[in-house]
Amino acid sequence: MALKRIVLRNFVIVQSLDLDWHSGFTVLTGETGAGKSILIDALQLVLGSRADADVVREGCSQADICAEFDRPERLLPWLQESGFATGQELLLRRTIDSQGRSRAWVNGTPATATQLRHLGDQLLDIHGQHAWHSLTRPDAARSMLDTYGAIDTGEIRQLWSEWQQTHQALEHAVAAQDNLQRERERLQWQISELAKLSPQPDEWDELNAQHTRLSHAQTLMDTAQHCLQMLEDDESGASSPLARAHHLLQGQEHLEPDFQGISDVLGSCVALLQDARHSLQAYLRRADLDPELLADLDARLSLWMQLARRYKRTPQELPALLESWRQELRQLDAAVDLDGLRQAEQTAHQRLMAGARQVSQQRALAAPRLSRAITQAMQGLGMKGGRFEVRLDGTQTPGPAGADSVGFLVAGHPGSTPKPIAKVASGGELSRISLAIAVTTSQLGEAATLIFDEVDSGVGGAVAETVGRLMHSLGASRQVLAVTHLPQVAAHADHHYQVAKKAQADATVSQVQPLAGEGRETELARMLGGEHLSPATMAHAREMLAMARLAPRTDRPTSARARQQARTADTGTVPAKSAKSAKSARVAPVSPQAPRKSKGE
Repeated sequence: MALKRIVLRNFVIVQSLDLDWHSGFTVLTGETGAGKSILIDALQLVLGSRADADVVREGCSQADICAEFDRPERLLPWLQESGFATGQELLLRRTIDSQGRSRAWVNGTPATATQLRHLGDQLLDIHGQHAWHSLTRPDAARSMLDTYGAIDTGEIRQLWSEWQQTHQALEHAVAAQDNLQRERERLQWQISELAKLSPQPDEWDELNAQHTRLSHAQTLMDTAQHCLQMLEDDESGASSPLARAHHLLQGQEHLEPDFQGISDVLGSCVALLQDARHSLQAYLRRADLDPELLADLDARLSLWMQLARRYKRTPQELPALLESWRQELRQLDAAVDLDGLRQAEQTAHQRLMAGARQVSQQRALAAPRLSRAITQAMQGLGMKGGRFEVRLDGTQTPGPAGADSVGFLVAGHPGSTPKPIAKVASGGELSRISLAIAVTTSQLGEAATLIFDEVDSGVGGAVAETVGRLMHSLGASRQVLAVTHLPQVAAHADHHYQVAKKAQADATVSQVQPLAGEGRETELARMLGGEHLSPATMAHAREMLAMARLAPRTDRPTSARARQQARTADTGTVPAKSAKSAKSARVAPVSPQAPRKSKGE
């Protein structure tokens, strides 16, 4: 079994409820408005559906929902990775206050609504009474077919995303051609302006230094000439006296050893003076005023400053600016490579078409199998000769789910032409078709608990008897919970709970109690004949229970092995799927996004 216990406090019209659940087939019955579906709403909330303040019982500050499940082995890695305790039980709790704020826990550890929804996909499979509505949507029909046929659309979605990216890049490039051309022309003009200058790194400082020297060339030459005269003048120059002093000391070194050191110093000075004279003479030989070069330098420096002001940069930044513009132009040239973009888009589209054809082939194989399976289920639900048909219509441009539009057609009677399911006029037929789909698809998932919320609405008589047997057979291998108004269905249940609404001093509350023996007979009699019980209705109820106990239980396979055989017999092999993929195609579950606001069912 999966769901073991649910505890509610101050939830809608439930003041306090502590209910144990059992394996097999369990029904919830009661008067209209008693609150049978409130239990389903509570399970959806504790498994992550959107919460609001309306679920808090009037006059209370907080609603509290707890649900205990057997922990499936397949959830163990996820629980460990998410940081939750990994015992044999899975305890989920959620509170909603009067302001609509909610908090959640998994095995005592705070959890998010997303994590609760992930668990819900693994634990419960809920089928609602208006399941046929979703079947009118092509996306829901396609999802159910893909799940039934174990068709993985992950690759086609990736291929479609890649094609979209290349297609959008091409469209943007074509649309931006005018803007890109204007930007290219602007950059080309700016580059041509700076290219006239052709500024080089560190050139600015060198030009300034050269210009400064030429501007003061005459002064520098006069200075060099004067210094040379000071060194070479026979009377007042420094070279001759220094040379004579060195010669005198050198001549007396043999008499005074101390003169040798001084003589060496003077000798060095004489040599340095000679080097200085030679350098000054060389400078004067090559020095030139060169007014033409000075004019050229003036013109280049002026252009440099002009461009720096125009582009609001310092002169030193002009070389880097020119290189950045050239890089931008190269990028623009690459960005408008329309031929390359068209080739990339065409390649991505070809891959997408190939992937779409492969998925379409898989759907073409799965469609007749699903048609046969649901058609077979319809035969036992009062639609002898009825037919269910899956129609595939290809589209020219594949989407993220491929190139197929999937529709469901139904013929309710032998010889009638199948029509779209939305055009089936009879509410009873719609309910039976929905139930046939629910029973068929419930065999696919791995959720241990199946919930049927009034999916038997609109049927009765022998069909209701068949529905009861079907659900009882499902309960042999799954935990099945059903909210029903049909005594024929309730009679086949392994466990029976009655939901009743009672008036208290200050409010109306909903209560749930298990039924057995005479209590169960009384409830079935009420469902058969209304509030006024008669010996005839009581006798009919007892007979119905007795017949249910004696009814054959062969409508559906009861073992896991038999269920797998039923999947493949006469229909081809349907590979096993993950619980998540199976859940994604379940037919019209009660929306996990928002519980119903009704205070009744």
